[in-house]
Amino acid sequence: MKAVGLLTALLVCALRAGAQTADPAMERVTLEEAITRALAKNPTLAQAATAIVRADALLRQARAATRPNVNAALYTSVLDGGRGFDNLIVQPRTQTVLSADVSVPVLAASRWAATAQARDQTEIARLSVTDVRTEIASATAQAYLAIITVQRQIEVIQRARETAQAHLEYAQKRLASGAGTRLNELRAAQEVAADEARLENGRLAARRAQEALGVLMAADGPVDAAAEPTFAVPPIADEPTWMAARPDLRLFTAAERAAERVSRDSFKDYVPTVLASFDPQAVTPSGLFQPSRTWRLTFFVAQPIFDAGQRRAVARGREAAAESSRFQLASLQIQARSEVRMAQEAVRSTERALDSVERAARQAQEVLTITNTAFQAGATTNLEVIDAQRSSRDAEAAVEIGKDAVRRARLELLVALGRFPQ
Repeated sequence: MKAVGLLTALLVCALRAGAQTADPAMERVTLEEAITRALAKNPTLAQAATAIVRADALLRQARAATRPNVNAALYTSVLDGGRGFDNLIVQPRTQTVLSADVSVPVLAASRWAATAQARDQTEIARLSVTDVRTEIASATAQAYLAIITVQRQIEVIQRARETAQAHLEYAQKRLASGAGTRLNELRAAQEVAADEARLENGRLAARRAQEALGVLMAADGPVDAAAEPTFAVPPIADEPTWMAARPDLRLFTAAERAAERVSRDSFKDYVPTVLASFDPQAVTPSGLFQPSRTWRLTFFVAQPIFDAGQRRAVARGREAAAESSRFQLASLQIQARSEVRMAQEAVRSTERALDSVERAARQAQEVLTITNTAFQAGATTNLEVIDAQRSSRDAEAAVEIGKDAVRRARLELLVALGRFPQ
């Protein structure tokens, strides 16, 4: 039975080693590379870009309505016999007619307004894509930072496990020599097992973050972070400057201007429409009362007189939409100011907190060193050593959490200022 169990264990180890060998090496990228690929390949951004194509198509349609329109027609009619009297042919039996129509709007205020409004929508579509680019870049950076933080936490847990393992080996040696107790060995082994579980949880969290980064980059698998990024905080410019740099504010400003234009153009619905049309025609063979070549110039004037309040209702709806756009822009500006203030305070606060936790980590490490020395000299108990190990591990973990908080606070400040991505 022991031989069967040993063989089974060897087979399991071989299968695991083979599976690990078969897995391709995970791709590692820098933050700049991750953002560049995410902006180039992310399907969400490509889908947002189609809005530009749709808006441009609508602009072309609106512009076409203000330009000359040319049509041509050719038809042939065959009768059962020619029509006429006194040997004069009025209507030939077979006759071919070639006609054309050239029309151009002379006065079309509503059509011209629609062209300008469609041009505004094209600009809004472009700014919307820019806003989506910022969101994707920010999400990519957040996923990248999550990988860095989890990896640093894994390193902390690994160091804690090594320390706990060394303590366990020392407890086992003392027990074997008769100087230690089984209780001390169990306590040390419990700490090693707990660190093993934390290590597995950390590795799973790292894999999830790597998968999230791969999805944002539209990669075929998980992607790892290659280096820890740094975010340099620039000097804060004046409010109009950084507001003009934020894609979301530019988008809402353009939307507010477009709504204002639509509202202002409501009076153009009352302006008459004047169209000019030129219609040449060629007939062969010609009839008695139908010359072979003719033309006609027509001016068409249309003026709606009574529409049961339709235009007035449309104008009021446009005014409400413009007012709503102004409120949305004002609300976003207030929110943007708050985000910048909060991001600045977050950077200052997290940097101060990082200084404190780094000082606490150094002190906890010193306490651990002293406690281990005292335990080996018999001056302390096993419980004090384990407590010092846990405190040191927690302090180191707090340092990594503090560093992550600083990185994220700086990133949020750059995003709030419209400086990310560059």
